Amino acid sequence: MAEKPVLVILAAGIGSRYGGLKQIDPVGADGELLIDYSIYDAVKAGFKKVLFIIKNEIKDDFMEVIGNRMERNVEMLYACQEIGLLPRGCRVPEGRVKPWGTAHALMAAEHLIDGPFAVINADDYYGPSAYKTIFDWLSASREPSDKSHFAMVGYRIENTVSDHGVVTRGICMADEMGYLTSIVERSNVERSAGGARFSEDGGVSWSDIPRGTLVSMNFWGLDRSFFSRVDRDFVEFMEKSVPIDPLKSEFLLPSEINSQIQRGMADVKVLESRDSWFGVTYREDRVEAAAAIAERHRNKIYPTPLWGRA
Repeated sequence: MAEKPVLVILAAGIGSRYGGLKQIDPVGADGELLIDYSIYDAVKAGFKKVLFIIKNEIKDDFMEVIGNRMERNVEMLYACQEIGLLPRGCRVPEGRVKPWGTAHALMAAEHLIDGPFAVINADDYYGPSAYKTIFDWLSASREPSDKSHFAMVGYRIENTVSDHGVVTRGICMADEMGYLTSIVERSNVERSAGGARFSEDGGVSWSDIPRGTLVSMNFWGLDRSFFSRVDRDFVEFMEKSVPIDPLKSEFLLPSEINSQIQRGMADVKVLESRDSWFGVTYREDRVEAAAAIAERHRNKIYPTPLWGRA
């Protein structure tokens, strides 16, 4: 019997972004966090198991704030991303404290993943339809192939930018069959009248990103074939990228998947979501996120409280 899809949640950076898990601000009226809504939507879509990737130093706080609560609702697994988790022959540069990025985080969870899996960020809201779309895609049968078959939930650029500052987005290009051909990371992206725009020179000049352009919000559908190439690619990253910026370079999931596409090792089906993504990139974003969540409760998309009365 085929393994059921697992939801993998990238949460290793959550403590550093918020100054400690106990400082995460709730967005629901009954104290719910954004991550509660992600898990709720995933369970409704059919996911039965959630695998969190965290850092060992936040594990106690994580269990207190999130883990112990969630175990009532879904099977939970944990993997720890450690900076010293490196292939044989690689070493941590002197002074390096920053984790190695999202693709490296998945490497830490390989031993716990038996079949297809979805990947999301811990502090993003993706919308209920996205989880159903990716679960159905991961559950479908496919003919064996030398090429990996992955998927990505894409969002329209205008539904992903913050009103409170610039963000980084992976701009996606797809062919006529809806398969991803490339992802280009753009930093300094902000909202504009035409959708969004980005600057590569600190705001001196700007380039438009048209309304409707699909972007990656790190919501992927993968399988175990992903790991057959990632170890080798991480060694190449350590040899080529780390010497250039030993303290900050990162082995990122979109870049790794793009690399597999360009080498003909994988194709990626783009599954578009019309839902509005939101997250808490800036502290001011929390007010808007809370208002959006409250509206969804009023419209009966979510029950109140989310998980029912204790």
